[in-house]
This record gives sequence, C-alpha cells and structure tokens, in this order.
Amino acid sequence: MTGKTGPIVPRRKLAEELKRLRLAQGRTLEQVAATTLISTSKLSRLENAQGSPQARDVRDLIQEYGVDRNDADRLMRLVSAARRQGWWSDYSFRTEGFTADLDVHVAYESEASIARIYTIPFFPALLQIEPYVRAQYRTMEPWRSGEEVEQLVQLRERRRSLLDPSDERPALDLVVVCHESALHQVVGTPEILQDQLRAIDAAFDRPNVNMRILPFTASPPFTCTCSYTYWEFGDSLDSDVVHIETHAGYRLLESDESLSQYRRYFDELLRRSLTPEDSRARVRSAIRDS
Repeated sequence: MTGKTGPIVPRRKLAEELKRLRLAQGRTLEQVAATTLISTSKLSRLENAQGSPQARDVRDLIQEYGVDRNDADRLMRLVSAARRQGWWSDYSFRTEGFTADLDVHVAYESEASIARIYTIPFFPALLQIEPYVRAQYRTMEPWRSGEEVEQLVQLRERRRSLLDPSDERPALDLVVVCHESALHQVVGTPEILQDQLRAIDAAFDRPNVNMRILPFTASPPFTCTCSYTYWEFGDSLDSDVVHIETHAGYRLLESDESLSQYRRYFDELLRRSLTPEDSRARVRSAIRDS
C-alpha cells in the first residue's frame, strides 16, 4: 500500500498539544518559524496532524515553548507512537479506485471506539466474508492482479478482527444501517450472496454490532445516496471523524459543522430503519428467497 499512514490518534494528539502551546503564548506560525527556523508550512502540517512528525522539530518546539520535562517526555512519546508503521503497511496493492486513501480509513478504523456506518448497495466491509470481498474486487476492479486482490482480501480479514476484543484494545462497537438493496445485490454468484446473508444473520448475535436495514419503503434521507462511516473515539481524542466513500476513494470531514450534520443524518437513518428484530427478519426472508 503506497502512501502508508501510521497511527492517527497520537499524531492528532501531538498536533493538538503543539497548537495549544503556541496559542497559549499568543504567537503566530510565522513568529515561531522565525525563531526556530522551522518553515511555516511544516509547522502548519504538524499542527494539522499531516505527515509523520520529526523528532528534531518537536524537540525544537519543546525548547521554544519552554515545556517542562514531564510534558516534554509525553510529547516525545507521542512522536514515537505517531511514527510507528501501521500494521496495514504489510499489505501491497495499488491505491487506486476504491482503495484510494484506504490507509487513512484503516488508520482511523483501527483506533476508533465506535463506528457508525451506512452502506449502499453492499454490506459493510467489516461484516463481509472472504468470497464476497474477493468477488467484489474482481468484478468492480477487474484490472487488479490476482495477487493484489488476495492482498486486499487478507487486509479485510485483518480489519474484521477489530470486532473481537484483544489484549491491545476492546472490540470496536459497530452501528450499521444497511440499505435493503444489499440483500439482493448479487456479488460474484447467488451462492456467495447466500453465504454472505447467513453471515449477516449471525452478526445480529454479536453484542457489539447493532445492525439495521433501511427498507425500500422508507422515505430517502439526505445521506442515503452514498456510503459513509462516522467514527467516535475514546477519551484520548475529542474530535470525531466522518469518511465518505466514493468510487474514487474517501473524502474526510472533520469540521464541527459537518460532524454535527452527519450525526443528525445518521440518527435520522436509524429512525427510518427497521428495528434490529425486523431487520433480522428481513435478512432471513432474503435468505429464503435467494
């Protein structure tokens, strides 16, 4: 995967701290750049969590802002954590089409505590079975080599493990609204769809999965024309993140206004969706009919 992204949370926490330190002294980026010889563009990237932070730059800023030893040690630990390679960097494929900015998506996904997802016309990635994933890439991106497809399938399998608790982190909580079209959209073969529907039926038993179906009969909410994920983080990060998925990759939204809007949109999707019990009944009906 080119353009590999490391852990998002420590990078954003470091950015937040550096900006807070500068503003507490009432200084502009240009003023700090003039005394540290760090360019304003690099300072801006550091304060916006863009790119991998350099230890030398952060040490210079610690000295410039007069940070005490305990806080300095904490900031340097954030630098080390932010510079670690993400586990997803082990997978190799071209980041084109659906995989454009996938590394950023997986970075947020790996560190979120709650993912609120709306999908159309496919099932959410973290609930897809291997044959479904494989058929989806082969059908929609036929220019990929078999080796690339298998790398993407293995990456998806690793991503699915986020739904299970581990020593490093609790299980990711998944709140899903899935358009009813996914129950009938054949991916690969009818047999693959049948197996995928059974896997979705089993997902209703997971305590950390809240699965809803938006039926054809529901009046269409504003955001029902594209798939997106609304991530929430634990105490380590205040700001939520929205990723909108398109055929050309992902679009990231972080402004307070956008986050507020999309949270309202998702709550409206939930309101118009079937209850978990009725959603499962609809899935089982599709199993019988497929």
